Amino acid sequence: MASSDGPQLSDSGPYPGQAYGLPEDGPGSLVGMGRRLAALVVDWLLAYGLAALAMTLGLISQQVLSTAILVIWLVLGVLAVRLFSFTPGQYVLGLRVASIDQRLHVGIGRAAARGVLIALVIPALFVDADGRGIQDRVTATAVVRR
Repeated sequence: MASSDGPQLSDSGPYPGQAYGLPEDGPGSLVGMGRRLAALVVDWLLAYGLAALAMTLGLISQQVLSTAILVIWLVLGVLAVRLFSFTPGQYVLGLRVASIDQRLHVGIGRAAARGVLIALVIPALFVDADGRGIQDRVTATAVVRR
């Protein structure tokens, strides 16, 4: 016998994010993996461009280019999330990182932990029923629409 409530999209409620007090859609609602991945690509390309510029100016060598890209991406992301609640890529796509534990801002420590976990790649691939990756669960954050 089918339930009259319809299908459950998440263990936390009828829609992702309800357990955290987030709206179902519109500003403040959880964002899907596609838009988060697109924002990550924008951030990565920006870091790549800045590292290439640094290499052109002779500040870094080609041997450390890949490490420089990662460090630039991490520093840019941590500072941007702490100061503005979004990375440049998230800004372009209308996203932001929100604290779901009622704190006003995502602090530098949580932003750094989030960035390191994303840099490890694997934690970001494991999502819960609401679509939040391990990096968001560990840091009590969520990527939401602005």
